[in-house]
Amino acid sequence: MFKRHASSNRKLIGRAAYAIAFAFPFISLFGETKASKIVSSENQLFVQNKQSKRLQFSDQLNPNKLNLNFDNFLISEGENQKDENIVVEEKRVLISEIVIEGLEDHPDKERLEVIAYDAMLIRPGSKVTSAEVKKDLDRIYSTGWFSGAKIESLQSPLGVKLLIKIEPNPILNKISILPLERKLSNTKLNEIFNNDYGKTLNLNTLQIRIKEIKDWYASQGYSLSRISGPSRVTKEGRVELNIQEGYIAGIQINFIDEDGNAEDEKGNLIKGKTKRWVIKRELITKVGDIFNRNKLESDIKRLYSTSLFSDVKVTLKPVISEPGKIIVSLGITEQRTGSLTGGLGYSGGQGVFGQIGLQESNLVGRSWSSNMNLTYGEYGALLNLSLYDPWIKNDKHRTSFRTSLYLSREVPQEFRSQEGGSIRGVTDRYEAPNSLTSYDTNQSQNLNLNNNNTLIETGPFTNLYSAQLSAPQFSWFDYEGDSIVLERTGGGFSFARPLNGGQPLKKVPWSVLIGANFQKVKPIDYAGDKRPYGVASTNFIDGKVPKNEVICVAYNCSTENTLVSFKSAVTYNNLDNSRNPTSGDYLNIGSEQFISLGENSPTFNRTRVSYSRFYPVNWLKFHKGCRPKPGEKSDCSQSIGFQAKIGTIIGDLPPYEAFCLGGASSVRGWNSCDLGVARNFGEATGEYRFPIWRLVSGVLFVDAGSDFGSQSNVPGKPGKILEKPGSGFSVGPGAVINTPVGPIRIEAATQDFSGNWRYNIGIGWKF
Repeated sequence: MFKRHASSNRKLIGRAAYAIAFAFPFISLFGETKASKIVSSENQLFVQNKQSKRLQFSDQLNPNKLNLNFDNFLISEGENQKDENIVVEEKRVLISEIVIEGLEDHPDKERLEVIAYDAMLIRPGSKVTSAEVKKDLDRIYSTGWFSGAKIESLQSPLGVKLLIKIEPNPILNKISILPLERKLSNTKLNEIFNNDYGKTLNLNTLQIRIKEIKDWYASQGYSLSRISGPSRVTKEGRVELNIQEGYIAGIQINFIDEDGNAEDEKGNLIKGKTKRWVIKRELITKVGDIFNRNKLESDIKRLYSTSLFSDVKVTLKPVISEPGKIIVSLGITEQRTGSLTGGLGYSGGQGVFGQIGLQESNLVGRSWSSNMNLTYGEYGALLNLSLYDPWIKNDKHRTSFRTSLYLSREVPQEFRSQEGGSIRGVTDRYEAPNSLTSYDTNQSQNLNLNNNNTLIETGPFTNLYSAQLSAPQFSWFDYEGDSIVLERTGGGFSFARPLNGGQPLKKVPWSVLIGANFQKVKPIDYAGDKRPYGVASTNFIDGKVPKNEVICVAYNCSTENTLVSFKSAVTYNNLDNSRNPTSGDYLNIGSEQFISLGENSPTFNRTRVSYSRFYPVNWLKFHKGCRPKPGEKSDCSQSIGFQAKIGTIIGDLPPYEAFCLGGASSVRGWNSCDLGVARNFGEATGEYRFPIWRLVSGVLFVDAGSDFGSQSNVPGKPGKILEKPGSGFSVGPGAVINTPVGPIRIEAATQDFSGNWRYNIGIGWKF
């Protein structure tokens, strides 16, 4: 028992005075106030507490009364006592002693007695009113340590003794949350309450722990979760809480026009073009799931990434008949997906060209992309028809499909050189044994026809056959001198799939691709005449060239090649941003196997490997996002990037299928294919990328490439004949400008510090 009383030298009040001084004040002490009133019952007066919070044990009644025993006091009857509730004016009474009971068997007895006493403002010697007694009762409850409390008054010689009977909370042994099937694991639950087990339950601490549970749900995206309780507390220290995690009862998809209307002028619902299953398959959020804000936000991002929708509005509707359940309503505004494009451009294969294209990115509402593109340029033309399905319907692996048909004519870069001229067209050739020089049938030549050191003028000839009959001991070729054009007619298809284990919306770094291609390749001139052979223009002097420099343009020197291939690739991509990465890796390994379907159909394999790596840095601080103020978030896409590429070809290689070194996507100091035409190659690039302004970024780069001496292993050796160096490096600066049509790259690069500069314009970063 805990006692506190007034000092013993306090002056005592006489008996007569005592009866007069204390009888009526105690009546007024517990008179009716805003929060309490006197109720007469069995010779006792109770002050009812309307504000205190209490726990009700499963085997107890609620002790929600303030019991003050007035058996020893005389209360005179009056007119007001006719009513059950007696209201008198408040007066103050003297408190002589405070006794706390109820903790005798509790292991935390001493500490809880001090907590209860310290929570009170009333002290022995205080003169108090009923309102002040009630407030102290509330203060005891507000400590959170007690489940029940009542105050009784007892007569004492020095005044009124307050007997405070309190019931402590039990020792906490277990926390239970219903329902048992929930997102919060028992491990996490015990982690939250680990420091509270084995200690007296404190309701204030319990509320803090409940907030920690709410915060955990919020951090996991379960923003609709609601936790209530405790609904039950047992003497054994078991506390029960209840949770409503917020289940999704349905998902509604409504189409909205650009003005935000869900109905047309006739009052009919707007019908969207996109199939509803195209929208739903992009959603991780499913009916029956617990609502997760993070998942829904990722769903919205995926919907935007399809480029089919201009706006997606989300509304959460509660289900009135089922508390704790909601309906997710998506308001979809479709954007225009068809376009007609046109423009002018330049490429190494076609020179200056004009282009017109017709595109549709939501064909028949299935998110199919179709494209018809016609390009006509200075050196060639291209007609291409393609169809792309980003996700085959009902495929759980998110497999995509792509197919195309094409007809193109272009001057092959393998047969051109900025410094070494180009390979010019030859209709036919004749190779004589033991001859070292080949002669043009269209020019007259002084030849030693009789092997007697006497030169005899011969030619020109009308055709190669006439030259062969007249001088069979010499090699001849029918030189046309026009540009060689490759006409390619064919098509192909491919399937690509992320290795997601059948979880289509799971983001994974690995993906694979398989496919096949078929094409017919014809070496011709602009007029469509056959040009199966070629001669280097710079070496064609006085109507003759070394015999080994009359090369075959196509495989087997035929007028048409059939190329059939099966390709496969595997890709690893964990870049943080696909358009402007600052960290992560990218690896691609691809192989294409060509098989023979006849005499003029080659068999060979082409394999390439590419690897890129990015490291974030923060060196230059031109952009204000690289200089954030305290409390601001950094916005500085700055990185060091490296790329390495290697490739090899094994088998019967047509020269026009060799690797090209040089160009905007290779070693940038050289024009496309001007560095080398190789059977094997290796390239390396280092870049420092940094933001300059909101729409402009800068880059400093160094490129290097080598053919590993393999130009001599390409049939006809076009790279050697055109005096391409085979290896080199370049350095330079550049800038990338973000425009409405995409990022445009402008660069300047040197050739081996020679002073020769080349300027590039491209789309996006090099890698």
